[in-house]
Amino acid sequence: MKHFYLITNETKDPGGVYTEKIRTYLREHGGDVVCVENTARAVDDAVIHGERQFREDVCVLVLGGDGTLLRAVRNMMDSNIPLLGINLGTLGYLAEVEIGNIETALDKLLRDEYVREERMMLEGHVQKRNAVEGNYALNDIVISRCGSLQILTFHIYVNGQFLNSYGADGMIVATPTGSTGYNMSAGGPIVEPGARLLLLTPICPHTLNTRSIVLAPEDEVRVEIPQGRDGQPQTVEANFDGGHKIVLQTGDSIVVRKADKTMGIIKLNMESFLTVLHKKMSD
Repeated sequence: MKHFYLITNETKDPGGVYTEKIRTYLREHGGDVVCVENTARAVDDAVIHGERQFREDVCVLVLGGDGTLLRAVRNMMDSNIPLLGINLGTLGYLAEVEIGNIETALDKLLRDEYVREERMMLEGHVQKRNAVEGNYALNDIVISRCGSLQILTFHIYVNGQFLNSYGADGMIVATPTGSTGYNMSAGGPIVEPGARLLLLTPICPHTLNTRSIVLAPEDEVRVEIPQGRDGQPQTVEANFDGGHKIVLQTGDSIVVRKADKTMGIIKLNMESFLTVLHKKMSD
């Protein structure tokens, strides 16, 4: 691999110290580098410019943590270019390369010693009275309150069949990639990221017998927002990978299913997921 987009991060890399280190190293070893800000417009401009030069063997290096990588996923979604996260944050499951090992990682990329994994994504469509609005997520779609502290009520349907009513602080629909994110913090199961399935996990459920549910990748989940306690209207928000938000009110619903799109993630570490998980949990 010889061609790279480098998504910079002024917050995590003040002064661009690591950005310049990576750019210089790649150019000294025969690589082409285009630096990009982590915004949709900047990415579009860079890809349009880069397509004149880069025909194949291209990847995106993302400086930051998992949140930065998820934002890059949204901005690069239609490019079909794989991403590699370089961790400048704390506990990163998606950003697998630590900055202290960056030269070793870059050498592997330049020698084509990597694997591209296609990660499953979610597609969510909010259905309101007069409109339908949707977006995509690599990690999860979280439906939670936006307002005062109160128990929310959700009606859950799977493939059109009523599953259950939940009283909880929110609901998470996660991918295997997202199983180590909010889903894990909410007590949901950890899943090998290459799997194909849906995870449905309530956030702080107000009952003693509520557990996460693992569904087939072909299943369709519909979360309906009914009236709350004492017939009061509810207002919640659907949050796609911690970024894009859509407000829902009583009578609205969101339908979540496996997306037709996938996201390419570059893997350099040939250790098993369980080995990496053990190291992360031991830190």
